[in-house]
Amino acid sequence: MATKIDKEACREAYNLVRDDATDVNWVTFKYNGSTIVPGDQGVDYETFKRKCTDDVRLFGFVRFTTGDAMSKRVKFALITWIGEDVSGLQRAKTGTDKTLVKEVVQNFAKEFVISDHKELDENYIKSELKKAGGANYDAQNE
Repeated sequence: MATKIDKEACREAYNLVRDDATDVNWVTFKYNGSTIVPGDQGVDYETFKRKCTDDVRLFGFVRFTTGDAMSKRVKFALITWIGEDVSGLQRAKTGTDKTLVKEVVQNFAKEFVISDHKELDENYIKSELKKAGGANYDAQNE
């Protein structure tokens, strides 16, 4: 069966993360049968990481504050998590299903496809976002 996405519900969740007036820093998009729907949301990145278990595949839209001494910037990451115990067929479908998610999640600085918990490290993600962000005024302090 072809995968579908609940665009309206997912767009609402996406906009919560993008909205500076909310405390929501991340949202997951998960599978409900063959439909991608909003999952959990929260403030703390560690809580998001705990949603990424070995038996699930999900998409995460996460807000990070990056920058340097001269300026702080909000950057967004699209994280595709594929747990170690996800079947080969589901792994393959996740790649094509991501195009549905990208119809809703259109603004992000960097995209990650992760299946190793070590790659979910917040400092690693932030360093990659910083590289994607352009000018680095902290370089003169290194």
